Amino acid sequence: MRARLALLVSGTTCEIREVKLSAKPGALVEASPKATVPVLVLPDGTVIDESFDIMHWALSRSDPGDWLSCEDAALIDANDGPFKHHLDRYKYPERHGSDPVEHRVAAMKLLQVLEARLAAQANLCGETMGITDAAIFPFVRQFANTDREWFDSQPLPALQSWLKRHLASELFASIMVRLTPWSEGDDPIAFPA
Repeated sequence: MRARLALLVSGTTCEIREVKLSAKPGALVEASPKATVPVLVLPDGTVIDESFDIMHWALSRSDPGDWLSCEDAALIDANDGPFKHHLDRYKYPERHGSDPVEHRVAAMKLLQVLEARLAAQANLCGETMGITDAAIFPFVRQFANTDREWFDSQPLPALQSWLKRHLASELFASIMVRLTPWSEGDDPIAFPA
């Protein structure tokens, strides 16, 4: 999601191929042996296979919303490291042999940092949306959707409002296109459409 957000905001057009990770096409594995998504293959053959790196690449080419001026590397690192670790173990306890409640509690401590910041301003780095918001809100969405009723009952009003606003945005709606999983030989689909 966050790679798509930056590609769309930057005005970068690309071919998009939706894949099922349970049936990874050979082209994905060939492009990036770690075979995770997203993977961006540039015209010169360069491969970028981390979503945040794709965001930076796209926005370094064109940043009409000045998203890069709203970057908090430490907050993004906390999201991509400790928060993602706890999110995965909360959301998929059977995969990790984990206690989901223990990881939910640990993740909530990190969300409380976001809550404190958002209680004072509309977005994570000020009044306008930037790369920090786009990099973090898809993960907060995953956390919230794991047990939506529980999440909505938590004392996180600023965070909940921020999340709702981003989820209701035209930008988010534009990236949430449902595509048929791609197979070898299928025609590529342009993104944005």
